[in-house]
Amino acid sequence: MDLTPTAWQLWLIAALLLGALELQLTSFMVLWLAVGALASSIGAALGLSLNGQLYLFTAVSVALFAASRTLFKSVFMRDAAHLKTGIEAMLGQEAVVVESLGDPLGGTVRINGELWTARSLSGPVPEGELVTVEQVEGLKLWVRRPTASLPVPSGDPRKE
Repeated sequence: MDLTPTAWQLWLIAALLLGALELQLTSFMVLWLAVGALASSIGAALGLSLNGQLYLFTAVSVALFAASRTLFKSVFMRDAAHLKTGIEAMLGQEAVVVESLGDPLGGTVRINGELWTARSLSGPVPEGELVTVEQVEGLKLWVRRPTASLPVPSGDPRKE
């Protein structure tokens, strides 16, 4: 009785081991290798040569790995909103003036529990007032009073 494992059995063992490893890890990388090994096991059982088995393993694993980001994003993330972080998250938020914002040096505002150097786009702003972040330039915020609006010129500018 010959107990030497055949190629399809070895590929099946590899698929099972990779599948078990996938259960222990948090990424889907090993899952695609397990599916590739399973495909190669089927190919070996159908009489595919060793080079064909290796090619099939590589092709299936790489194709699934490349398609997985697109698949997961389209299936699981279709309704997810874009998460704003850093500077992008600060734009449009309100801040409290800690040190009055006067010309020309500006002052300090508190936003999300942090102190930031700020300059006002709408003139001097006293301490304790709320302002809205309009722009971030390096480590300096450009803010405006929420009720402040840009002046609208009266008349038709083409006539002047």
